[in-house]
Amino acid sequence: MSTWAIVPVKPIYQGKSRLAVVLSQHERVLLNQMLYMHLLQVLREVHNIEEILVVSRDTSILATARQWGARTLQEDGRIGLNMALRRATVMAQIYAASEVLILPVDLPLITAEDVQAIFQTARFERGIVIVPDRHHYGTNALLVRPPGVLDYQFGSNSYEAHCRQARQKGLEVRTLELPSVAFDLDWPEDLEHWRQLHSTPLTL
Repeated sequence: MSTWAIVPVKPIYQGKSRLAVVLSQHERVLLNQMLYMHLLQVLREVHNIEEILVVSRDTSILATARQWGARTLQEDGRIGLNMALRRATVMAQIYAASEVLILPVDLPLITAEDVQAIFQTARFERGIVIVPDRHHYGTNALLVRPPGVLDYQFGSNSYEAHCRQARQKGLEVRTLELPSVAFDLDWPEDLEHWRQLHSTPLTL
């Protein structure tokens, strides 16, 4: 079993734009950097992940990934997230990956144990494990086995779109409720809630 984690990352100066009303650009850059480094550290602690592939059009993001021993893929910003992830999946397939795990970087509470729980839920040959956000609207983690059997639907109501497409393709669908993975930083109220959590591994 060859497992690849695929991490799409926006340019460091563009991420978390919705927090501009409460954070300066400098603070948002620091936050983006901390979230990115936190996820890389978590993934390195998961022993059954063979490769980490970072997809970005930000050369500084890609350079950091290589310093951490991750593979990189330069994204063409015109093609969109789903096509960029498709290109990353093709790269994983070329290297005979048997499954891919898509994770965004804005998950401040995610742990190595959470990632292990996703893999442990994947007791099938063809299917997906999906971790929705708190509102069951977005997709905060998506494991696909084997790679390429699902067309990515990240965007509006991606949780339902991924589940519906997987069922139409005859894939097994397992939804995993992980509160720490379901929590993402999108809005000012998310940031305030995060700051109030004593268990958070990050500080700003």
